[in-house]
Amino acid sequence: MNPGTFANRRQHGWLPAWAILLGLVLSATAAVAQDSCCKASEGKHRSKKAAGNTKAQAEAGHHKPLSRQALKLHSAFLESSELRPMAQQLAATRSAAAYAGVQAYAQAHTGEAAATAYLALGHAYAQDHRYPEALTSYRRASALGEALDDYAEYLAAQADVAGGHPGDAYTLLDHFATRHPESIFAATAPVLLATAHIQQNDAAGALRVLLAAASTSEASHTDYRYTLARAYQLTGDTGHAVALYRGLYIGDPLAPEAAQALSQLQAMGAYLSAAERKQHADQLFNAHHYAEAGAEYHSILQRDATLNPADKDALAIYAAVCDLKQKHLTRREIERLPNTSDDSAALKLYMLAEVSRSEDDTVQHDAILTQMVQRFPTSRWLEEALYSGGNMYLLRHDPRQATLHYSLLVKMFPSSSYAPSAHWRAAWMNYRLRNYAEAARLMEEQVQRYPAGIEVPAALYWRGRILEDQEHNFAQAANFYRAIVSAYTSFYYANLARQRLSVLGVQPSVAPSAVLGMVRHVANPGLNGQLPEGEPHLIKARLLANAALNEFISPEIQSSPNSSAWGALAEAQIYSSYGETSRALQALKHSGIPFFSLPVDQVPASYWTLLFPRPYWSDLTADAQRNGLDPFLVAALIRQESEFNPGAVSHANAVGLMQLLPSLGKVLARRQGMKGFGIVKLLNPATNLQLGTANLKSVLDRFGGQPEYALAAYNAGDVPVRQWMSSGDYKDLPEFVESIPYSETRDYVQAILRNREMYRLLYSGR
Repeated sequence: MNPGTFANRRQHGWLPAWAILLGLVLSATAAVAQDSCCKASEGKHRSKKAAGNTKAQAEAGHHKPLSRQALKLHSAFLESSELRPMAQQLAATRSAAAYAGVQAYAQAHTGEAAATAYLALGHAYAQDHRYPEALTSYRRASALGEALDDYAEYLAAQADVAGGHPGDAYTLLDHFATRHPESIFAATAPVLLATAHIQQNDAAGALRVLLAAASTSEASHTDYRYTLARAYQLTGDTGHAVALYRGLYIGDPLAPEAAQALSQLQAMGAYLSAAERKQHADQLFNAHHYAEAGAEYHSILQRDATLNPADKDALAIYAAVCDLKQKHLTRREIERLPNTSDDSAALKLYMLAEVSRSEDDTVQHDAILTQMVQRFPTSRWLEEALYSGGNMYLLRHDPRQATLHYSLLVKMFPSSSYAPSAHWRAAWMNYRLRNYAEAARLMEEQVQRYPAGIEVPAALYWRGRILEDQEHNFAQAANFYRAIVSAYTSFYYANLARQRLSVLGVQPSVAPSAVLGMVRHVANPGLNGQLPEGEPHLIKARLLANAALNEFISPEIQSSPNSSAWGALAEAQIYSSYGETSRALQALKHSGIPFFSLPVDQVPASYWTLLFPRPYWSDLTADAQRNGLDPFLVAALIRQESEFNPGAVSHANAVGLMQLLPSLGKVLARRQGMKGFGIVKLLNPATNLQLGTANLKSVLDRFGGQPEYALAAYNAGDVPVRQWMSSGDYKDLPEFVESIPYSETRDYVQAILRNREMYRLLYSGR
């Protein structure tokens, strides 16, 4: 596959029917197990916990009696546990059969169980814009139970507003925060109430509600500011309205309210200057929204009659660069662009340099960069051109020219966001050129200048290798390796450092190099491996999962004041409990917890088992054994490829756990004598594993059984890897891996090798 195939792969599509059924089985099993656990006697529960009582557990609330609110929520959770599989299926498919199943459950139950079912129905109806049915369901939920009454009220009010009955939302939203002070909706209720007032042509009422909330954190949010602007606009206060709309459009261009703000400004006849609209477009460009940015540049050109010729010329160039980013611009079109005297001239040169790069014309490319250095030494477009040029020569396997471009960027733009990467690449190019003294200097400088950069583990490792291999200072090399193991415990380079320490053996103690004092260690985040079972927000989040109100699980957990110690684990366990392995994994990966920098024993085992799950393990190990593969390598690859989502489909149409292209799957199926093969079969975990492990074995065989080569080929394709293998005199495989010119492929290989070691560490004894 081409580089970039997997970079943005996400797995949020719907699962096929068989996968949903599998999820239902897992969900039901988990619900029964959890129900059984929760029904155990209080005395037995306390006896079991007593042996493992710790200060952290006590502080987390494990031995505190449940509050009245927690008891109410816990009871509702138990009553509705059997609903979860049906509600989750309804949320995933919203099919007639799924609606009928939850409806039947609701009618067959009373109290909180029925209320939770009606809440699930209401939410599904609202998603389908069937607001009358949604409102009927929410009202029944509110009448039958009270555990989730804030959700029933707020979501009903949303349905009233969306369904064109804003007046009915008043009672639900008025004094909402007083009735539900702990609700996650307490902050946003004023905005929804104000919207209802506006729909009722009561702008004064909307303004009164919003100004009362002006001192809250919600007041900084775009929905609040837009609604406030509407209220001002409708009361005739155009000054405040225009200022708010302008701020939204210019300062928050990616917010959905930005386009609405522009429409209102236009309706009011308010004027946005060309400079303000350009600022909006510039932010879109910087966020890589090139189509929208280009449309805005073109719009300014076409609609603003006050532009002088110089401004028009500059805007034409800005619009052109958006076309270039979308591969819609030729050299001839660039050359026809106006010649200007401001920074847009640097932009035109940058575009010409990029076209020269795509045409593989290095002479023209370098001449353009020389001109940019002379004429525009401070332009951001020179900064972009230097980094792009360095990357071009990196891909061309020209380390001297790559080093020149990267080094010049660091010298001329030391604060650039590209500087840490460019500096490291210059250091690495010097290492590859065997300029060890300069490489060593740059590697130490990397740690000193950019101690928080992602390049530091590599800089430490390869500086250690120079100390070991070239300077024969084995004791100091060991200091560098130990620094990696200490600060980057589970990184790819930490595993390599441990290998070097094993080879070096016991070394005499020497004072660590001064540069090692710059190595940063993350603080112990104090993670709890046991959840505070009496915490109302935690119980409520579990109850929300029973109702399949999945988008509210994380906000509900995070609203607990002490959730930083356990919230990520709670969210992951909830998803895991109904078969959402990939979503549980994502919850931990996106939590911001620096798992791989922490000593393994500082992270409770419950986190690691969710971070490195083993679904489909029986099939995986059997297929791995059949093909002579390490099952931990297979699991590590799947974790990187699909995050264990069997329904994953990439932008390149790669499918399933091991991300097989349908064309490849067809070939593999034919080799294995599989009849009636179709793309749907790749969504079946058993089939995908059977074919995927055979494919991985084939790739490994083509590259002599070396995982480093095979993994690179799995991501980037055989041809580039063979070119990389033949283009350098690599001393060992780690040097090959660090030399992979595709950043995505290099990170991919390192991540899988790290994952494999984590799987071995966690499960090799089981």
